[in-house]
This record gives sequence, C-alpha cells and structure tokens, in this order.
Amino acid sequence: MIKALYTSATGMKAHQFLLDVVSNNLANVNTTGFKRVQANFQDLLYDKSVAAGAESSQGVQTPSGLEVGSGTRVVSTSKVFTQGVPQNTGRSLDMSIQGPGFFQVSHPDGSTVYTRDGSFQLNSNGELVNSEGLRLDPSTTIQGDVIAINIGSDGTVSTQKSDGSTQSVGQITLSTFPNPAGLDSLGRNLFRETTASGTPQTGTPGLNGIGEIMQGFLESSNVEVVTELVNLIVAQRAYETSSRAIRASDEMLQTTSQIIR
Repeated sequence: MIKALYTSATGMKAHQFLLDVVSNNLANVNTTGFKRVQANFQDLLYDKSVAAGAESSQGVQTPSGLEVGSGTRVVSTSKVFTQGVPQNTGRSLDMSIQGPGFFQVSHPDGSTVYTRDGSFQLNSNGELVNSEGLRLDPSTTIQGDVIAINIGSDGTVSTQKSDGSTQSVGQITLSTFPNPAGLDSLGRNLFRETTASGTPQTGTPGLNGIGEIMQGFLESSNVEVVTELVNLIVAQRAYETSSRAIRASDEMLQTTSQIIR
C-alpha cells in the first residue's frame, strides 16, 4: 500500500508535466512556424519477486514472473516537425518554407541560430531582419528606388525599380539537420544547433532535399487544437485516477490501523 502511494504520485507528477506541455502547445496555436511538443513517457524500475522462467520445481519453469512497477516518468520531450499550413499574407517579405529547412539568422552573440518563422522586415539599413531585429544570414540588403521585391522558390531575391529595371540583390539559403528534434529551443521562434541535432547542411532551397520558399506566405503552427484537447482530457483523467489510487491506499492503511486498535 505504501508503494502504491509513491507509484501513484509519479503518475500525478508525470501527467501534471503533460498538462504543462499541452498548455504550451495550445498557447502557441497562432505562433508562426511553431512546432508542437510531444512528451515521452517511460516506466520506472520493477520490483521482481519471481523472475520469468524461474524453476517452480525440478525441471519445471514458470511461464511468467511476479513483478510490480514503480510508476512512470516523463523521459523526454521532442518537437514534431510536421509541415504547418501556409497562410497567405500578401506581404512581399513574408516567406514560408515548404519542406525541410530553417532560415539562418545572426544572433547578437555572434553565432547563427535557426527559425521557421519567415516574417521578415527591413531595418534602417535596408537589411532583412526578423521581428527581433536579427539579420537574415546571408545578409540581404534592399535599398534605392524599389517598387517591388521578388523572392523566388530557390531563394533568389531581386528588386524592380520605378524605371522597370530589375536587379538581383541576394540569395537566401536554408539549413537542414540530421535530427531537427535535437535542436535547442531558445524561445522567440529560434533554435540553436546541438550535438544531438547534428551539423547543419546549408544549401539552395529546392535542391538536395531542402524545402522551397513561398513568398507572401507564413507557415502556421502545426498544433491541432482537437488533438491537444484530447491530450488535455487524457492528462486530466489520468491525474484524477492517480489521485484516486492514493485515496484508496490511504483508506486501506486507515482500515489496517483500525484493526489493531
């Protein structure tokens, strides 16, 4: 009974964590390029009284053992990098990646960080920057008497001037990772490379398995509200059931104590 108390407590803690994960997913249902997070559970150690295959008598083996687990825990969280639905914004500097890949932006500490959020703007120097003011890498600058900006699916950036002439002003590249789920989430729609993610491979959009760029679109969050609501109900019911198991254990302990009075 005492073991049941601690075992049930692990279930309550794990499903409280799951509720936190689901809540974060739902909170980011409208975050551009957000990827939903999935909590992964793992059972704990087992108390084995009889091992499976042990001899019950000479030459006779038990077909199954006698064991009881110690509960559960959340062993990891992983981001699910499924494609989000592109939403048409009509802005010439909005970009959506169709397929694998990340935009590269320059972090203030001098490193390169990565994002699926393609809502870029121009800063005072005419450079393409994200909403935090971080420069797109490689840097692309748009200056002069420009009446239109065109970004091809292969990342080529060109401008059209009022006299009708066009000029190529930059080339956007994308990076892919062997294990994008291993990227470190920095918040603000940014990721950082880790040893688990592997080394980034940078190339031209649309080539070698890298996704293409869609100008005038933004990738929406891949959170499905219905799925998260189901997960919310599962977490709530599992938490409630574990609390009932604790109450049942307490009642059994109370009954035992009353016997010896």
